[in-house]
Amino acid sequence: MRLSRRDLLLGAAALGLAACAPKNPQTRALELWTLQLAPKFNPYFADVLGDWSRLHPGAPVRWTDLPWGSVERKLLAAVFARTAPDVVNLNPPFAANLASKGGLADLTPLLPADAAGRYLPSVWQACRDPDAGQIALPWYLTVRLSLVNRALLDQAGIPAPPSRWDQVPAFARRIRERTGRYGLFLTTVPDDSAELLETLVQMGVTLLDSQRRAAFDSPAGLRAFRFWSDLYREGLLPREVVSQGQRRAIELFQSGDLALAATGAEFLRSIQTNAPGVAAVTEPHPPVTGADGTANVALMTLVVPLQSHRAQEAVDLALFLTNADQQARFAAEARVLPSSLEALARVREALDQEVLGSAAERQIRQARLLSVSTLDQAEVLVPALPGIKRLQKIIYTQMQRSMLAQVSPEQALTAAASEWNRYASSRWPEVTPNS
Repeated sequence: MRLSRRDLLLGAAALGLAACAPKNPQTRALELWTLQLAPKFNPYFADVLGDWSRLHPGAPVRWTDLPWGSVERKLLAAVFARTAPDVVNLNPPFAANLASKGGLADLTPLLPADAAGRYLPSVWQACRDPDAGQIALPWYLTVRLSLVNRALLDQAGIPAPPSRWDQVPAFARRIRERTGRYGLFLTTVPDDSAELLETLVQMGVTLLDSQRRAAFDSPAGLRAFRFWSDLYREGLLPREVVSQGQRRAIELFQSGDLALAATGAEFLRSIQTNAPGVAAVTEPHPPVTGADGTANVALMTLVVPLQSHRAQEAVDLALFLTNADQQARFAAEARVLPSSLEALARVREALDQEVLGSAAERQIRQARLLSVSTLDQAEVLVPALPGIKRLQKIIYTQMQRSMLAQVSPEQALTAAASEWNRYASSRWPEVTPNS
């Protein structure tokens, strides 16, 4: 399979990155790009960047916030225009893809010796690339909980929601038969949530081998393909899972048509606002996992493009934004979790000591405490490898075909493995077991 036009352009851009920086970098501000944080967090960034400027008067910062869907296009355009930012907020898959083209700095020589010990080990490791080194600093985190409609469970005579995937079919069947609603929602839209890939890993599926070839064409992979195909064909998943993204799960939950929404504690406040009746009967529970109990953590990172000629100052800014003080404050305001160990301890202590009057605030506190405890057995389940979004598209497309009974689960799995291996052989024609 040939490389996509985007991959070719990104590769060409990476080759010229070293020559793309301004000739006099000290005359401009450090450029910081974040994802979908304005205008809600404008006061936060005004204060934090104000503190930075007072400490570093020679390194002012210009903050730009971008919509989620535009960061790839704008970052590539900035590289070609020789205006790439110094620090960028990216998710791990895009960071890994950019690093594979030589587009990100290895932060290792720029970091203090104790840097790794400041962050949760699992998310620090998720910021390392086997070829490109330490390509990012971890920033803020979310973990997925099971938000449960207790009224629907009571109607179905179910005392507790499922905690393992092998309990899900009986749960979904009982909810459907007793209430006419659905038990859960999991999208197979290729460019949406990675939750389906994460469930495969939790079910014991190894996605890729050491040479980046398909390892999911296995007995565990076939069991997972059959699992989701059977649920859909039996009518135990909403029909929209093949056409709508994970946002639809929240809509169905808020309308009272879904018994379990797999989402973060940060969404509780919007449910309280949009559907107070449903919120009143909502309980947070631990997420559904595989047999070993490992949950998934979603991670946002800060990276430094190789184009930056102020790499040390850029790393210092990233360290400042991810230090314990800034992370603890941001976690409280955004209702997310910090990657900093010290900040996480502060968040846990603050939640333990919090005294709240309203039921809504107590509900959010309960969910956030559960999120913090879930981190103890959580990790980034889907490796941030180059091409991981392509892998997601291939697997999701074939899973859809199997769900819709266009092919058997066996045929869908084989087709997905063949398509990925063609892509991988083209992109990495010569690989070694340690690549």
